[in-house]
Amino acid sequence: MSWEEEVRELETRRAMAAEMGGPEGIARQRKRGKLTVRERIAAISDPDSFREFMGLTGTGEYDNGKLTRFTPRGLVEGIAKLDGRKVILTAGDFTVRGGSGGIHGGMGLEMRGSQRSLEWRLPYIRLLDAAGGSVRSFEEMGRTYLPDGHAWVQYEVQLLSAVPVVSAVLGSVAGLPAVQAPMSHFSIMVEGMSQIFPGGPPVVKAALGYDITKEELGGDHIHVRESGCVDNLAKSEADAYEQIRAFLSYLPSNVHEAAPRGATDDPIDRCEDSLLSAIPKDRRKTFNARRILRDIVDQDSFFEIAPLYGRARITGLARLNGYPVGIMINNPRFNGSSTDVAAGSKAMRLMQLCDTFHIPLISLVDEPGFMVGLEAEKQGIERAGARMISTVCNSRMPWASIILGRVYGVAGQCHHRPTGMFRRYCWPSSNWGSMHISGGASAAYRSEIEAADDPEAKREEIEARLQALASPFLTAEFTGQDIIDPRETRPLLCEFVEDAQRILTSQLGTPHIPYLP
Repeated sequence: MSWEEEVRELETRRAMAAEMGGPEGIARQRKRGKLTVRERIAAISDPDSFREFMGLTGTGEYDNGKLTRFTPRGLVEGIAKLDGRKVILTAGDFTVRGGSGGIHGGMGLEMRGSQRSLEWRLPYIRLLDAAGGSVRSFEEMGRTYLPDGHAWVQYEVQLLSAVPVVSAVLGSVAGLPAVQAPMSHFSIMVEGMSQIFPGGPPVVKAALGYDITKEELGGDHIHVRESGCVDNLAKSEADAYEQIRAFLSYLPSNVHEAAPRGATDDPIDRCEDSLLSAIPKDRRKTFNARRILRDIVDQDSFFEIAPLYGRARITGLARLNGYPVGIMINNPRFNGSSTDVAAGSKAMRLMQLCDTFHIPLISLVDEPGFMVGLEAEKQGIERAGARMISTVCNSRMPWASIILGRVYGVAGQCHHRPTGMFRRYCWPSSNWGSMHISGGASAAYRSEIEAADDPEAKREEIEARLQALASPFLTAEFTGQDIIDPRETRPLLCEFVEDAQRILTSQLGTPHIPYLP
């Protein structure tokens, strides 16, 4: 006597779950140009590596005790491999009632994916395609309920200080899943397919009385370019999965492990002659920040994060002699390199990422200061500056700054840390101070300038006198700045990152400051 009959029922239930929301739901999904949840899992995972858990969860219909119909929940979870490394994967199934999936739980409930990720110390990936809560559940339950979902969301908050968390927005995402998008270390939308919002157009209409489309309300033009809620934009689902794989390749599986070193044949002592003339002597001209960055890091290793948001600062991950690093550079082609609220937010997220996962940070500096003007004041530039100072001073990861050009004021000091493993090198093109001489002279010598017979000539005379004191070599005589040939930058940074490994080993474990999204 065997259990063949029960195994056949198991196979039947698995087959019913694999049908997702049924032919009509699948057809609607494909009509929108989207993959089904099963196709997505296959697309992002290594072949045949996905092992589902809670796969039999759902709602069954019975006739005299025999299962006749089965509707799975609107979420598929399991363990998969990406490039040979195990991750916890959770994916919304929009074909099942928009991914809301009904209410399931109670005594004996198996561990959710977020808790498994935390306990097993595995990266957590969300493929978001869900409409959030549904009023349909009220009718099913015969009551309403208090919104106290933190009983399980607490694990998702804890994950941010424990393992890499990635969110991909793959459809119209509302409610809690919309908040989960930025509750991550890296997030991505697909062009023309993805939207996020707390409540969609019907909710907006009921609350505010106006009509709006999903794309107008929460498309990538809003959240990748303006709000900064989502980091990157993909051209397709396939592109999104490639970017996710690339991002994870720089990070350890959890905070208790070292970031994986990649193979490289790029010589440590590669010295690019182009760096010698990268910063124009004419201060009115800009420079190509991305080219400088790429001339320093391992060839083809730079992965940019949030390229369309906070564009006065370029941030991302790269490698130096194979070791992962976080790297950022001021971009003079936007806001003249000045750090506004958006650029500062982006820089702080990179600092947190490096500190959480014990990765060295490299800062390439041309910092004229925090953004000034009425719009900056409306956005709260002072509070953003206060947060930035706090983030810098609380960080512990090894940090190296290369002063390329300007470094002024409070924003300038945010490229320096007085504690821990910190190293600073300066190019001969550097110039610094509490503020720019041109604007500062007009303020500091105002009475003298106004009293002169020729105020403009007096201002120019004072500025020329001050400019004569602006040589970085004069500063080095007194405070010991290390001024280098720009072509030495890569070898020196490779040496710094190699030396940083012994410090990073001692820092492995839970970060001393929780990661905040």
